[in-house]
Amino acid sequence: MYYCWFDSPIGKLLLAGDEQGLQRLGFPQGKGQVAPESDWAENDDFFTGVKRQLKAYFDGELRQFSLRLAPHGTEFQMTVLDALQRIPFGETRSYGELARDIGKPNASRAVGAANGRNPLPIVIPCHRVIGSNGSLTGFGGGLEIKQFLLNLENTGKAEIKL
Repeated sequence: MYYCWFDSPIGKLLLAGDEQGLQRLGFPQGKGQVAPESDWAENDDFFTGVKRQLKAYFDGELRQFSLRLAPHGTEFQMTVLDALQRIPFGETRSYGELARDIGKPNASRAVGAANGRNPLPIVIPCHRVIGSNGSLTGFGGGLEIKQFLLNLENTGKAEIKL
């Protein structure tokens, strides 16, 4: 597996993947923090396209990623990841709405757990999932980053106070 670091407005993001596609995106802090494993090789050039799209996203110029992705997870988790990618840019869904979208209306907690295990946040937009009352709920990079991403998508620009 290859990896590199990407300097973003929310801190250094870890990108990891191989010829199959991008497998991990890690935040600089929070439960979504990822560190390179001992058998990973640093390769900045391998992620040129990913970095270009992330930069365009953070610059407010990209609304949908077009990348080869290779996330890993259970069949249910992969179903949730697919559903997350169908949430339009700048919109949000509740966990319950997402559960209904995948045909499992009583599985909002399981959807929340699968959402929390998303190995490719931002690219697979788990930040677009909020509580049924409209409140921000857990996010691997922290609620400040989740708010930043939602503001970025709604206004085209955002500031973060870390």
